[in-house]
Amino acid sequence: MKLDSDPGFGGHHYVVGLTGGVASGKSAVSRRFEALGIAVYDADAGAREVVAPGMPALEEIRAAFGEEMLNVDGSLDRRAMRERVFADPQARTTLESIVHPRVRAWLRQKVAADRGAYCLLAIPLLVENRGEYKWVDRVLLVDTPEARQVERLIRRDRVTHEHAGRMLAAQSTRAQRLAAADDVIVNDGSEAELDAQVAALHARYLELCRLG
Repeated sequence: MKLDSDPGFGGHHYVVGLTGGVASGKSAVSRRFEALGIAVYDADAGAREVVAPGMPALEEIRAAFGEEMLNVDGSLDRRAMRERVFADPQARTTLESIVHPRVRAWLRQKVAADRGAYCLLAIPLLVENRGEYKWVDRVLLVDTPEARQVERLIRRDRVTHEHAGRMLAAQSTRAQRLAAADDVIVNDGSEAELDAQVAALHARYLELCRLG
């Protein structure tokens, strides 16, 4: 479904959803598209904005989870919240019901204001929530072997091997992501190989914009 079929959205251009498992290399891919002049709007940045102090979502989180989820300065204690939702699927569902609709609205505002030929939306849980993103034209998956993801997580987040495994288990499987993807970047080689894959897709998306 195209954005221009929605009221309030004019001048639709191509929207690519960028996703991938945790520590798959989404940021490295985002940086390369940005270097080519393409805007990347990050759902994680949107999630930080919508739960900032003074925003309605933060008050809903406090009401649902208690004061212990807030720092002394009144901001969200992200580490405490992460630990809570990893341990409790119901808590995760509650948090997502508060945050996700607001993040989607934030992303749509960014798309509506964007004036590039196309833009990317970096959405870690795109596959899990594909039904809510039917207005995204194409899904680009950054794919990395799970052993590499675990290795990066241990190094990046300084977590145990067991905790890294739990983080992977909390997301859709690699097979599910591959099945949902229109395009795949394999991030398991050199920087030059990554550059080449991004450049090829950039050319393809520009062509799709012209056809679209």
